[in-house]
Parts: sequence; structure tokens; C-alpha cells
Amino acid sequence: MFTKDIGIDLGTANTLVYMRGKGIIIREPSVVAVNTKTDKARCVGKEAKELIGRTPGSVAAIRPLKDGVIANFDIATTMLQEFIRKALRGRLFSKANVIICIPSGVTAVERRAVRESCKNAGANNVLIVEEPMAAAIGAGLPTNEPCGSMIVDIGGGTTEVAVISLGGIVASQSIRCAGDEFDNAIISFVRKKYNLLIGERTAESVKLEIGSAYPSGNEAAVEIKGRNLLSGLPENISVTSAEIRDALVEPLTRVIEAIRATLEKTPPELSADIIDHGMTLTGGSALLRGLDRLISRETGIPVYIAEYPLDCVAEGTGRILEDISSYQDALTENNRYF
Repeated sequence: MFTKDIGIDLGTANTLVYMRGKGIIIREPSVVAVNTKTDKARCVGKEAKELIGRTPGSVAAIRPLKDGVIANFDIATTMLQEFIRKALRGRLFSKANVIICIPSGVTAVERRAVRESCKNAGANNVLIVEEPMAAAIGAGLPTNEPCGSMIVDIGGGTTEVAVISLGGIVASQSIRCAGDEFDNAIISFVRKKYNLLIGERTAESVKLEIGSAYPSGNEAAVEIKGRNLLSGLPENISVTSAEIRDALVEPLTRVIEAIRATLEKTPPELSADIIDHGMTLTGGSALLRGLDRLISRETGIPVYIAEYPLDCVAEGTGRILEDISSYQDALTENNRYF
């Protein structure tokens, strides 16, 4: 009566919360605005993201997760507290049983930090599931069947590549190169070529507007504003799709190398299944134009983008919550039923 079951996709860029019986109820950026004088959170989520790069000295917009893991324990706890409170709608005596996702390559210390942060935020029981497994379940892949399913989850901080069969991960690779690295590559390219310094938000908007991984017929250009490093004055420049594609070559190459490394570790029988069924892309960065075509060209395997790539991990936690006995093998060690 007083306990709710919720699933949390704790992402570097965005956090999604799934409530059993209701679906995804919260989608917020993983950002907290903190008053540096009092060390208290001023706002969390969308409101805090609007402040990135625009704050005075007394306010800092902090992203408590870096590369898919907790970088600032106290701020992460504050953020989770706020999201759990919103999910429970401020019910006074309610507690939450939580399933939370983590990258497959995290250390034992990082895993414990996530669990402790959830407990400190008011969770009753905390179960942990690896992100690629949750993404595969959310994308509707037959994870419990004796056939190979390949998932590539490209988020904000990490790229998770995994081959799954019979409810377990057979081969996997986790690299700390994803959407944030794409943004950094654009910032670096513009600085080197045009001597113009742009912010994270500008780089992200350029990536969303004209970014691509593979040439297409409709090339475009966009005007961006920043500070000229030589004169120190504000300046406008125009960049094209081809230039942004060149900027993204290095991080995209690292993603493709991770996919190849996983395929090399995959048993031959499961490799045959992957050739037949292809691989599935999930995560926000899977929406980069032409990424599926680039990966397909480099690996020779059919590539499909999940129907709702941003929601797959959160939907996966939801499916586990709805039928926890069927997905017991998907949960990591030391987990127990709610």
C-alpha cells in the first residue's frame, strides 16, 4: 500500500523514471543548479539545464554524472531525491523499490556509489541491471531465447555494446565515448578551424540540427555564435553538414571499433544469428543521421534503430518490474526480489 516500484534510467545527459502500472512519468536532464555559497540545490532538471553557461559566480549548473557514472555523490543523491519525490508525488509515508541501470563496464566502487546514492535518496530496496540488458528488453529483443541479439546503446556518456542470449550478456564492450564526446569534437573542430569558442549547448544544437555520420543528399549549413579567441569579441560563422561530419570522424571510429571488438568475442553460432537478425541501436545518439548506414557499411551487418531509442532503457526497467521472475537472470549479483 505504501510502496511503489519504479525503474530509473540514470543517464549522463537525461534521467527517465518509469513507474509500475503508469509507464514513463519523468524525463528530465541530469543537471542540478547549486548555490555555491550555501551548497544547496536551487533547481533540478530542465530548469537547471537552462542555466548551463549562463550562471553568475554564486550559482553553478552541475552534471553529477560523467561518462555514465556518479562523479559528484552528494549532488547525484540530491537529484535522485527530487526525482523520487516527484515520482511519489510527495506522499508522506511512501517508499520506493527501485531498479536502476548502470553501464556494463563500471567498477565495484562505482556500482556501490549508485546503490548508496539511491538508498540515501529514500529508496527502500535497490536492484541493479546493466544498461545494455535493459535497452535490449525495452527494444523488444528476444533476450530470454537461445539466440543471439546484439544491442548498441549510445547515450550521453557511454556506448554500451552487448550480445545477449538466454537472459545473459555473452560478450560486451563499454566505452566512455558517446553524445558528450560528439559535442566536444564539434567544439574542438570549430576552435581549431575558426578560432571560435562555442559552448556545450551550442555544440549540441549544431549536432541535432545538421550533424550526420554518413553523407546524404540534403546537405545544410547553420549559423553559430561564439567568442573569437583572437579578438575576444562575439562573432557569427556558418558551418556545413560536411564540416560537422568531419569533426565527428574520431569519436564515431571509436564506437565502430567497440562494435568490432564485441563481434570478435562473440561465439560463432551467435554470430550467425546476428547476421540473420542484425543489430539494434538505442540511446539518444542513435538518432544521429546516417549512423545506422555508417555502422552497417563498416561491419557488413544490417542495423536497425529502435522505435523509441531514447526510452528503451527506461522501458526495459519497466518490463522487468512488471514481470520480475522472468527477468531474474538480467539482474546483477546480490539482488533479490522486492
